Amino acid sequence: MPRQPRQSSASGYLHLIVRGIGRQALFEERADYQFFLSTLRRYARETGVAVCAYCLMENHVHLLVRDPEGLAPQLMKKLGVSYSAYFNKKYDRCGHLFQDRYRSEAVEDDAYLLTVFRYILNNPAKAGICPASAYAWNSYAQYDRPGSFVDTALLRELIGDRAQLDAFLADESGAVCMEFDRQDETWQRDLLRSILGTENGTVLQRMDRAARNEALCRLKAAGLTVRRIERLTGIGRNIIQRANES
Repeated sequence: MPRQPRQSSASGYLHLIVRGIGRQALFEERADYQFFLSTLRRYARETGVAVCAYCLMENHVHLLVRDPEGLAPQLMKKLGVSYSAYFNKKYDRCGHLFQDRYRSEAVEDDAYLLTVFRYILNNPAKAGICPASAYAWNSYAQYDRPGSFVDTALLRELIGDRAQLDAFLADESGAVCMEFDRQDETWQRDLLRSILGTENGTVLQRMDRAARNEALCRLKAAGLTVRRIERLTGIGRNIIQRANES
């Protein structure tokens, strides 16, 4: 089936989402988040796409960008290739890291711009991690920081100072916006901790074959479907299905 063309934006503003293949983690430690942000900063400047907000979650990323020249596809391609190469080399893995193409939606008016901005910053709060203001990997701290690569000029005009930003983030009575159909990320961490003693299923990818298969068998014995194990670990279903055969 041919791919659907990207939705264009008359305003130039876009909400972009990318996630790990099979919902696997994109970030294992602090250095990974830092590398992703430095790469985003580099290619945003190189392409001229302005980043207005971001939030890096464990297995997906939200971006709000201003892209009047239509160069967001170049930004996302450069970002994806660079980060995938970094991650695969560091963690001794191969193959695709990101799930399909990134998702995008046009943001055509100020009201929806504010809705998307609030949704992106509040992602960690929705996942039960912490408030937006306490999360290290969203752009909350960049809202009014001099010299930041994050362009919040229009948002500051619409919202006001930081106190007004906090009040704005606390009020979620407005419209909803594009998101993934996913369960709360705390569910994933709690489930893996209870069965395997770890919060990150992708660690199975770096185990030797015997240890990996033993862990997969424990997940299956706990009643998890092959599809769910695939999502939690990023390991292909054929390997999961054959785990108890060796």
